[in-house]
Amino acid sequence: MFALTKGRYLSLGFVFLVYCTTCTKSKGATGDILPDSLPSVPGTLPHFLKEPEDSYIIKSNPIKLLCRAVPALQIFFKCNGEWVHQNEHVSREYMDQNTGLKVREVLINVSRQQVEDFHGPEDYWCLCVAWSHLGTSKSRKATVHIAYLRKNFEQDPQGKEVPIKGMIVLHCRPPEGVPTAEVEWLKNEELVSSLTDDNIDTRADHNLIINEARLSDSGNYTCLASNIVAKRRSATATVVVFVNGGWSLWTEWSPCNVPCGRGVQKRSRTCTNPAPLNGGAFCQGMSVQKITCNAFCPIDGGWEKWSEWTACSVQCERQRRRECNNPPPRHRGIMCEGPSNATENCTGGMCTQNGKLLHDVKPQSMDGSNDVALYSGLGSGVIVVAVLVVAVMLYRRSQSNYGVDVIDSSALTGGFQSFTFKTTRQGVADRAEYHAPKGHPPETFPRGLNRDYSNSTVERRSTKKGLLTPNGPPLTPTKDQMRTTGVFGHLGGRLVVPNTGVSLLVPHDAITEDTSWEMYMVINQGESSFQTEEGCEILLGPEVTYGPLGLDLSSPVAMTIAHCAEVDTENWNIQLKRKTQDNSWEEVMSVEDESTFCYCLMDSSSCHLLLDQPGSYALVGEPLTQAAVKRLKLAVFGSMGATPMDYSLRVYCVDDTPYAFQGVVATETGRGGQLLEEPKMLPFRGNTFSLQVYIQDVPQFLWSIKPFTTCQEFSFSQVWCSNQKPLHCAFSLERNSPTTTQLSCKISVRQVKGHEQILQVYTSVVESKESVPFFMQTDCTVTSQTGPKAFKIPLSIRQRICATFDTANAKGKDWQLLAQKLHLDRNLSYFVKQQSPSAVILSLWEARHQDTGDLDSLASALEEIGKIHSKSTAAKSQEDPESDVVHHLGTGSPGNPVCGMGELTNHETANSVPEYTG
Repeated sequence: MFALTKGRYLSLGFVFLVYCTTCTKSKGATGDILPDSLPSVPGTLPHFLKEPEDSYIIKSNPIKLLCRAVPALQIFFKCNGEWVHQNEHVSREYMDQNTGLKVREVLINVSRQQVEDFHGPEDYWCLCVAWSHLGTSKSRKATVHIAYLRKNFEQDPQGKEVPIKGMIVLHCRPPEGVPTAEVEWLKNEELVSSLTDDNIDTRADHNLIINEARLSDSGNYTCLASNIVAKRRSATATVVVFVNGGWSLWTEWSPCNVPCGRGVQKRSRTCTNPAPLNGGAFCQGMSVQKITCNAFCPIDGGWEKWSEWTACSVQCERQRRRECNNPPPRHRGIMCEGPSNATENCTGGMCTQNGKLLHDVKPQSMDGSNDVALYSGLGSGVIVVAVLVVAVMLYRRSQSNYGVDVIDSSALTGGFQSFTFKTTRQGVADRAEYHAPKGHPPETFPRGLNRDYSNSTVERRSTKKGLLTPNGPPLTPTKDQMRTTGVFGHLGGRLVVPNTGVSLLVPHDAITEDTSWEMYMVINQGESSFQTEEGCEILLGPEVTYGPLGLDLSSPVAMTIAHCAEVDTENWNIQLKRKTQDNSWEEVMSVEDESTFCYCLMDSSSCHLLLDQPGSYALVGEPLTQAAVKRLKLAVFGSMGATPMDYSLRVYCVDDTPYAFQGVVATETGRGGQLLEEPKMLPFRGNTFSLQVYIQDVPQFLWSIKPFTTCQEFSFSQVWCSNQKPLHCAFSLERNSPTTTQLSCKISVRQVKGHEQILQVYTSVVESKESVPFFMQTDCTVTSQTGPKAFKIPLSIRQRICATFDTANAKGKDWQLLAQKLHLDRNLSYFVKQQSPSAVILSLWEARHQDTGDLDSLASALEEIGKIHSKSTAAKSQEDPESDVVHHLGTGSPGNPVCGMGELTNHETANSVPEYTG
């Protein structure tokens, strides 16, 4: 018997084969090593039917190694160069029916502990040795590994934004593992396979490649690694396939906008070929092109001189002709009026029926009878005319007893009437006019005349030629309008719609003396009638109408409209539009253009317009790039809910104009809401991304909020095209205990890939808390001012400034220098056509500074021009009669701010025209 190594592997007893004639024992009690082979004899060596295979130990489960050989008397395993103990072998033997040979099968178990305890230069391995009568055979080595898969990926896929038809490459390096992990890709939790999509390539290096990106390839991608132990998921990578905007073809050039002379032609294109999608870039360049055009003015035809008469024909007639070519009609000119041929009798009427001449002289009696008839007719006509003259004189004398001559005139556009009274008093004719809406005669009439004593008439007024004509529809007040009215005379005044940023300044001397107009101003509160063909223009302020439509002023009015645009000519095309008679909107001017029909001055938050004709106006903006910004005002209101335990927070996002916020105030006042935080401004970019509203930091142990409502979203089009209408979302909270009386949280409002603003809420939900005031002055009710108190600049100072600057002098101190120093030196061609350019400039300054009432800037401008040098004020006052102008301005003016534009007092100054409030 052999004695094998003791310890882990026990010695094996081995019986010599019967065919072995000699056997040599090792010297000593036991043998150390089992011979690798026995003496060879003729016959068959063992042949392995199954050899041990490479295996992996999963967790703590041992693996089984199996050997099967024929013919085999014994089979033993050797692991890592050492024999496995006989007791660890499980053997069985059976007869192969086909060959009649004995088949031996041996199995061993290898545990995780055995593999972990092995420390060698190689992996843990095992093989089996089979003996037969003739010798031994060895199997292949089988390795044994402990299987595992680490948790963290060596490289997670990263999200990408790629243009359409671009290549998408997502990298993935799976976690370390044995055996090596296999990688699959999931898109939105569904398996991605290159077998079903030729556009997708899953490489052996585990990366995912999409050759040409399609819109359908947008989604959430996950790398999935797995082996026999576990599966691991990578971080999700979001892929966005975007489409950059492309310009459509240019439209045809529009007709020249003037029928005669130099004008403008336009053509446009839209960013819709394709439209930007998924954050794609907006089209670069201009959407509108303008070129100058020269429209040929119509030339009416003119007659040449008549030709000479032709010879008298046998019909006793002669003819002459003329041509319409002096000049000939061109460019839609009118043809000459009148006949081109003339025919007359060339015999003085002495022609027979058959056309032959009469040579006999008529009798004298015939001529006498004709003379009698002629003189009789003339005498009768003279008598009739004399009778008519006497009758008219008698009628006029009878009417003069009343002292009033009522002069009729035709109806004005829009249904307004003009009352003209001509009263003779002490031999002096004193004329006064009052203009009021038709059907609504005022309670008070000029010059002490009562309503019954006057007869109403309508005065016909001619329309000034130009781009702006009173062609708007008659105004019919509706419940969707904010309206203010006032009666204005020669001293002028101001109309204001409180807390809306809208006002109208009627300059001094704009209305002729002894004439009054009842003027109105209206803001449309209903659905906006403004529509665009391309859908890319938005309202930047409210639609404002002023009138009456027959208004006739000698100088333009100054209208102020608050707007919500971040003014930048590179990003915005801002236009002034006017409603036509068919309720459509026509372009009046671009704010950057030069115009002699109206003037537009854009400040950071208001637009100041100088207008000659009444009507409905709107400020419209067209974004030229995605960098165009309009301002949003954010406000949060709160009120108790349906039950005492409920509380509601409402977040409003509205265009940043006082008028738009007025709608929020009206809504919340009706529902008893409290303004919980001072409203804040958020710049909103025209980049097609939405607006998100989050509620954060709500104490969970005190309050609960409805699930899935912590984040709410407005689409880009909802916010961008709100057209002064408020948007809001609500958060409903519930107290967990009746003892909870305080609520603190944050409201985050942010535009995707844009700006963010935080509204901090801290309020008591039980006690009556004083609300943050909606406006600087909440009880403002005054809507009109008349006379000197409506202006910042005192009338005497205004008149002296105009007298000084309207006429150029040697010092160059004319109105152009005044405009330059007041920073109003753009579009000077508009001021040129005015009767008093300085007066119009001062009216624009008044409109621009109505909030502050600060006359220092005007005084400083006059000092710069050289009216007064600060070091020699007293000397100047003696040398220059205008020196006290700046002195008066520097000491301030009693001019009152206007309601909604600042603080306004209801006290009237002495000798001022009484105030009319609408």
